[in-house]
Amino acid sequence: MIPALLLIPTLAGLVAYFVRANAPRRMLLVLAGVAHATLTGATWVAEPAPWWGGWLGLDGLGRLFLSITSVLFLAAAVYAAAYLRREMPGGREDFEEGFLFDNAPEATFTACLLLFLAAMTLVTTSQAFGLLWIAVEATTLASAPLIYFHRHHRSLEATWKYLLICSVGIALALLGNFFLAVAASGHGITSVGLVLPDLLHGASDLRVAWLRAAFLLFLVGYGTKVGLAPLHTWLPDAHSEAPSVVSALLSGALLNCALLGIMRAQQVCAAAGQAAFGQGLLIGFGLLSMGVAAVFIPGQSDYKRMLAYSSVEHMGILTLGLGLGGAATFGSMLHAVNHSLTKAALFLVAGNILAAYRSKSADDVRGVLRTLPVSGVVWVAALFAITGSPPFGSFTSELTILKAALDQGRATVAITYLALLAVIFVGMATAVLGMAQGAPNDARVPTARREPLLSVAPAVALVGVVLLLGLYIPPVVRSAIESAASALG
Repeated sequence: MIPALLLIPTLAGLVAYFVRANAPRRMLLVLAGVAHATLTGATWVAEPAPWWGGWLGLDGLGRLFLSITSVLFLAAAVYAAAYLRREMPGGREDFEEGFLFDNAPEATFTACLLLFLAAMTLVTTSQAFGLLWIAVEATTLASAPLIYFHRHHRSLEATWKYLLICSVGIALALLGNFFLAVAASGHGITSVGLVLPDLLHGASDLRVAWLRAAFLLFLVGYGTKVGLAPLHTWLPDAHSEAPSVVSALLSGALLNCALLGIMRAQQVCAAAGQAAFGQGLLIGFGLLSMGVAAVFIPGQSDYKRMLAYSSVEHMGILTLGLGLGGAATFGSMLHAVNHSLTKAALFLVAGNILAAYRSKSADDVRGVLRTLPVSGVVWVAALFAITGSPPFGSFTSELTILKAALDQGRATVAITYLALLAVIFVGMATAVLGMAQGAPNDARVPTARREPLLSVAPAVALVGVVLLLGLYIPPVVRSAIESAASALG
């Protein structure tokens, strides 16, 4: 089953590159998403056997993040079918000055999108640290052409920054692999390699000093890709300049994959009795990331950039939950689901708004509820979901993390956490509600327009799931989240 999960998007991506007709290529994209989601669902019924000598496998943590990735890709693929039909040749061109959609090769875009899915699948199924490193680097290489889709100088700058900063981070993560190998060598541990189950089994014999150094390198290296402050500088540019469908995957799926690398390192530290060392660092980086987001979100005029800084915030929340441990770990895993679905919906709706208003400035966008009724409703609903308001699932997950901090007697952490959430809520609500209400400023924007089903259905479905998780968590979902949390101790 694991080879099929990897081969389907890989082969589909290779085929898509050589398909000349647009319609069959877009159909292939959607079918590959459906097939991948179906196989991912099958892993919930029957756990796939380890493959390739145990280097590939699915534990509770990997299955949860694979499921998130697969669901988001399917939603993005459906949206992309409408997006590409609208923006590529034969559709409306150059909706913003300098954006040359007619020069963007759709075949390359579709192929890279599918290869991006294959790379993220490899991340979630990797049980060996070396293979995990290769997979994370593959996600960078597959997604870089997607960011450059618009062929604009701002897109080129964002792509270059993305490649440069993430390459530095991945180099540090590679050094972390070397340090981990040294930590596992000697003391008679000849059978222990960089395969996760072996490391967990022999964790008590790992060299503590080298293990701590390896964790630091993993935290900084993979933290660069996660977007943890102060390593986040690539993220606002990349998310702002990439097509909305790509931004949805970058924020909702890619950041989780990079965070998985840090989680794997924390698993080994916990098994070696060094959980407290990693947790302290995770709490610090989590609060710092939330603080940076709280500074940059209020007054942000570019609404896609605002959503990017929101991703920095939520990666901070996830990291904070991991650092607190205990019940907060469950809250962190639940929040990973809620954030991914909500942020993807926000970026997809942002694409609809950008297409209608031809501007990424929040000051230029007014009356979305009138102009794009469905997108407007989802835009407002997703605002309350992403800011942790009831009755959405994010309220439950953020409250769980807060309660864990209070139960542990960390009053300073809890107060700081609440204060930062309040500042971010005010900043995002000011921009989003201002865009949703009023009348359009530009006379060229119609007062109301019919929205294609494929442009709104994915976002509606994603926000609907987040609402459901706030009212009721199905037992199978709760079990999956608990399994992922237990893997982290």
